[in-house]
Amino acid sequence: MLAILLATLFLHLADLIILFVSTCANAWRKYGDASYNLWNCKESNGHSCSEDWLQAVQALMVLATLFSLISFIIFLCQLFTLVKGGRFFFTAVFQVLASLFVMSGAIIYTVMSPEMSSEMSTYGYAFVLAWLAFPLTLISGLIYIVLRKKE
Repeated sequence: MLAILLATLFLHLADLIILFVSTCANAWRKYGDASYNLWNCKESNGHSCSEDWLQAVQALMVLATLFSLISFIIFLCQLFTLVKGGRFFFTAVFQVLASLFVMSGAIIYTVMSPEMSSEMSTYGYAFVLAWLAFPLTLISGLIYIVLRKKE
């Protein structure tokens, strides 16, 4: 049981780090030598910060990171206060919501980002990390649903 708890804890921490890096990193999109993230956007890279879809992606990625952090804090609290045999449902709800937020943000960015008009324009590693965070967060949330506290 201890091994499962530690594995779940490390999975959650890895997911939290991946979410934080993908939200903050300057590599959602690369155009030649220039990299663009969710926060520094200019007309030269095809979109401006005032576009609604970009603000939605920004909000969803921040919400995903916050919900995952809140889920981690709730997990630590429930670890010491939950009755024997209890399930981590409250933690699971926040973690599954975080996975839905990151999925929605990544889908919106994929669909709405300006066309890749040149061969030099590609998605960056932060975009890939956001897509990687989605299944990890969902798996973590599903593990919390199944996980029971034992003494």
